[in-house]
Amino acid sequence: MSIYDPEAEQADRGELSQIQLERLQATLHRVYKNVKFYKKRFDALGFLPEDCQSLEDLSRLPFTTRHDLAASYPYEMFAVPLREVVRIHSSTGSPGNPIVMGYTCRDLRHWAKLAARVITAAGVDRDDVVQVTLSYGLLTSAFGLHYGVELLGASVIPTGPGSTARQVQIMRDYRTTVLVSTPGYALVIADMLDEMGVDAKNLHLKVGMFAGEPWTEDMRREIEARLFLTAADNYALSEAMGPGVAGECQHRAGMHINEDHFFPEIINPRTGELLPAGELGELVLTTISREATPLVRFRTGDLTRLDYAPCPCGRTLARMSRIAGRCDEVVVVKGIAIFPERVGQIIKGFSGDEPVYQLVITREGPVDKLAIKVEVRESLFFDKMTLQRELVHKLTQRLTQGIGVQPQVKLVEPNSITREQETSPLVIDLRQ
Repeated sequence: MSIYDPEAEQADRGELSQIQLERLQATLHRVYKNVKFYKKRFDALGFLPEDCQSLEDLSRLPFTTRHDLAASYPYEMFAVPLREVVRIHSSTGSPGNPIVMGYTCRDLRHWAKLAARVITAAGVDRDDVVQVTLSYGLLTSAFGLHYGVELLGASVIPTGPGSTARQVQIMRDYRTTVLVSTPGYALVIADMLDEMGVDAKNLHLKVGMFAGEPWTEDMRREIEARLFLTAADNYALSEAMGPGVAGECQHRAGMHINEDHFFPEIINPRTGELLPAGELGELVLTTISREATPLVRFRTGDLTRLDYAPCPCGRTLARMSRIAGRCDEVVVVKGIAIFPERVGQIIKGFSGDEPVYQLVITREGPVDKLAIKVEVRESLFFDKMTLQRELVHKLTQRLTQGIGVQPQVKLVEPNSITREQETSPLVIDLRQ
């Protein structure tokens, strides 16, 4: 079983802790000196970077949230001058402005290396042909794995998303051995294979790397049975870097976290208290090698547990369990994180009036569907039917641009949506 970076991935836990502490101390000095947000936070506590003498001292610091990152739009979280930033990505998964992430040349080298670790752990090698169907836009999803594949020395096919019939043709003709996609889109490809009369056994697929949306062990088994490959989970977090944070090895007993670059904590999401290893709670990450946009105690909103026991694969890195759900208001649709609050901001900006709305998420086959119900008011969609259709079309376009997913906007009668959480919550998720 191959390991891309044995020195780091099989490091002695004591040596790893020392590396983490040194990098954490350097990160705290960096953010205190260069990021006003963190300097203000540290000063309010009377905390100086040199006060961090152990990894345990990190828990004295406050959390960073997506609200903080959105409020710092666009560059206030950057810890280096803009002239040193060679790549900029952004995420729509925020309660207001997009979250902007910068990368220095060194950040990009680290990103490719960490992605190569995750790819190798999944069972990919330099002889593989990797088809990446994730988005190559401002989101980080495709780029990290793309450059990890190239660093590994394998061949990459950057198809991007959509055009499923063409994806199948390329998969067949180019002899793709590794599929990178969301788990939902993997099942869309399986449906297209059936529709086109292509037997998956005649393809060359051996490994699938899936992330970006919630998926279950039942979905894993279905993907493996229909595409005749081994389905591996990996954890990608745009705010921290993108793909490369953690990934399963071939034993599939949890996702190995690249702890020499990301320091993990598990907290009680209600109280913020640290939880011991093995307890289910919210994952908090501190980036300890990031130059452009380092994060200190970032609350991911993802529920998981940590396991520090040795893995049969030989890696000593901690493993995080598969994501059990979320503890914040973010919902994930088609691999895109959406703040329901952001939907309301877009509708209000469109209509000029405080909207009453509700998100309804369903799954038709393997595909997520998002419907947004909006109450009709005298100031909103109350005119003639032809004008209503035009306004709905324009609002749909505005929402698609703002949240990254095209919804179906449904107009409903006044007072049909209440604000009592028990009777009519802001989000109704009907996916299994």
